[in-house]
Amino acid sequence: MIDWKKMNGLLPVVVQDADNKEVLMQAYVNEEALKLTKETGYAHYYSRSRKKIWQKGESSGNIQLIREIYLDCDGDCLLYLVEQKGPACHTGRRSCFYRKLHI
Repeated sequence: MIDWKKMNGLLPVVVQDADNKEVLMQAYVNEEALKLTKETGYAHYYSRSRKKIWQKGESSGNIQLIREIYLDCDGDCLLYLVEQKGPACHTGRRSCFYRKLHI
Protein backbone atom coordinates (compact mmCIF):
# COMPACT_ATOMS: atom_id res chain seq x y z
CA MET A 1 0.00 0.00 0.00
CA ILE A 2 2.77 2.48 0.85
CA ASP A 3 4.91 3.55 -2.12
CA TRP A 4 8.36 3.85 -0.55
CA LYS A 5 10.11 3.93 -3.94
CA LYS A 6 8.57 7.15 -5.29
CA MET A 7 10.65 9.45 -3.05
CA ASN A 8 13.64 7.18 -2.41
CA GLY A 9 12.34 5.71 0.83
CA LEU A 10 10.80 8.84 2.31
CA LEU A 11 7.20 9.94 2.68
CA PRO A 12 6.02 13.46 3.48
CA VAL A 13 3.80 13.70 6.57
CA VAL A 14 1.27 16.45 7.13
CA VAL A 15 0.59 16.87 10.84
CA GLN A 16 -2.76 18.17 12.10
CA ASP A 17 -4.20 18.80 15.54
CA ALA A 18 -6.64 15.94 16.11
CA ASP A 19 -9.23 18.16 17.77
CA ASN A 20 -9.37 21.40 15.77
CA LYS A 21 -7.68 20.17 12.53
CA GLU A 22 -5.13 23.00 12.53
CA VAL A 23 -2.16 22.12 10.31
CA LEU A 24 0.86 22.11 12.61
CA MET A 25 3.81 21.04 10.51
CA GLN A 26 5.13 18.93 7.65
CA ALA A 27 7.99 16.45 7.96
CA TYR A 28 9.27 13.18 6.48
CA VAL A 29 9.35 9.56 7.59
CA ASN A 30 11.19 6.50 6.40
CA GLU A 31 10.02 2.96 7.16
CA GLU A 32 11.84 2.82 10.48
CA ALA A 33 10.44 6.16 11.70
CA LEU A 34 6.90 5.06 10.81
CA LYS A 35 7.43 1.74 12.59
CA LEU A 36 8.63 3.55 15.74
CA THR A 37 5.66 5.91 15.55
CA LYS A 38 3.21 3.01 15.36
CA GLU A 39 4.97 1.04 18.13
CA THR A 40 5.34 3.90 20.63
CA GLY A 41 2.35 6.13 19.88
CA TYR A 42 4.69 9.14 19.63
CA ALA A 43 5.58 10.89 16.37
CA HIS A 44 9.00 9.99 14.95
CA TYR A 45 10.41 11.55 11.80
CA TYR A 46 13.42 11.30 9.53
CA SER A 47 15.67 14.35 9.36
CA ARG A 48 16.94 14.83 5.82
CA SER A 49 19.64 17.26 6.94
CA ARG A 50 20.92 15.18 9.87
CA LYS A 51 20.17 11.87 8.13
CA LYS A 52 18.70 10.31 11.26
CA ILE A 53 15.43 9.50 12.97
CA TRP A 54 14.20 11.81 15.69
CA GLN A 55 11.22 11.79 18.03
CA LYS A 56 9.26 15.04 18.04
CA GLY A 57 9.89 16.71 21.38
CA GLU A 58 12.87 14.56 22.38
CA SER A 59 14.83 17.68 23.33
CA SER A 60 12.08 20.33 23.67
CA GLY A 61 9.43 18.26 25.43
CA ASN A 62 6.88 19.35 22.79
CA ILE A 63 5.76 15.83 21.96
CA GLN A 64 3.09 14.62 19.57
CA LEU A 65 0.81 11.81 20.69
CA ILE A 66 -0.55 9.95 17.68
CA ARG A 67 -4.32 9.64 17.52
CA GLU A 68 -4.74 8.47 13.92
CA ILE A 69 -2.66 7.95 10.80
CA TYR A 70 -4.01 8.17 7.25
CA LEU A 71 -2.41 7.26 3.92
CA ASP A 72 -3.36 9.23 0.81
CA CYS A 73 -4.87 7.68 -2.33
CA ASP A 74 -1.50 7.41 -4.14
CA GLY A 75 0.21 5.75 -1.18
CA ASP A 76 2.92 8.41 -1.06
CA CYS A 77 1.89 10.83 1.70
CA LEU A 78 0.75 10.44 5.30
CA LEU A 79 -1.48 12.49 7.57
CA TYR A 80 -0.90 12.33 11.32
CA LEU A 81 -3.68 13.49 13.61
CA VAL A 82 -1.95 14.29 16.88
CA GLU A 83 -2.39 15.62 20.36
CA GLN A 84 0.27 18.32 20.43
CA LYS A 85 1.98 19.09 23.74
CA GLY A 86 3.42 22.60 23.51
CA PRO A 87 4.33 24.33 20.25
CA ALA A 88 4.92 22.26 17.12
CA CYS A 89 7.29 24.73 15.47
CA HIS A 90 10.95 25.09 16.43
CA THR A 91 10.36 28.88 16.51
CA GLY A 92 8.09 28.43 19.52
CA ARG A 93 4.88 29.00 17.57
CA ARG A 94 2.02 26.54 17.73
CA SER A 95 2.17 25.89 13.96
CA CYS A 96 4.98 26.08 11.44
CA PHE A 97 2.50 27.72 9.04
CA TYR A 98 2.42 31.27 10.40
CA ARG A 99 3.85 33.22 7.44
CA LYS A 100 1.19 34.29 4.95
CA LEU A 101 2.30 34.82 1.38
CA HIS A 102 0.61 37.66 -0.42
CA ILE A 103 -0.90 36.75 -3.78
